[in-house]
Amino acid sequence: MKTAVYPGSFDPITFGHIDVIERALKLFDKVIVTVAVNSSKAPLFTVDERLYLLREATNKYKNVEVDAFDGLLVDYVRQRKAIAVIRGLRAMTDFEYELQMALLNRRLYSELETVFLMPKEKYTYLSSNFVREIATLGGDVSQFVPSVCKKALLKKMKHQ
Repeated sequence: MKTAVYPGSFDPITFGHIDVIERALKLFDKVIVTVAVNSSKAPLFTVDERLYLLREATNKYKNVEVDAFDGLLVDYVRQRKAIAVIRGLRAMTDFEYELQMALLNRRLYSELETVFLMPKEKYTYLSSNFVREIATLGGDVSQFVPSVCKKALLKKMKHQ
């Protein structure tokens, strides 16, 4: 079974992320979508909330597993016996950063492959940061995120 890991903050998961997951499922038998716990970031949603939103947004895909990890991605990939890391590319600005990370990860774990997938054109501008900003300013995010995420964002905005 060929397994890939799709790491990210997913704060929250967007339709762009889902598009990348669907593309990855065409290439791999199993995709582990994992929340990368990063203490230097201040996410809107807790890890548990992001895991819940990911599970709800991906529950129709039988070959998707949702998880979280803390530490080096290469250690997590080894532990999960995955053969590749999936990274979404939206624009050239993403590419430079992602290329550096892929080369660094390959240096740490020479057997690791990084697969770059581009979402549909309509999602190339979409990011969780933009979604959070739109929600914070009272905008409608329904065209950017699954309904479960929209509800969670509205709930968060009421409590801030």
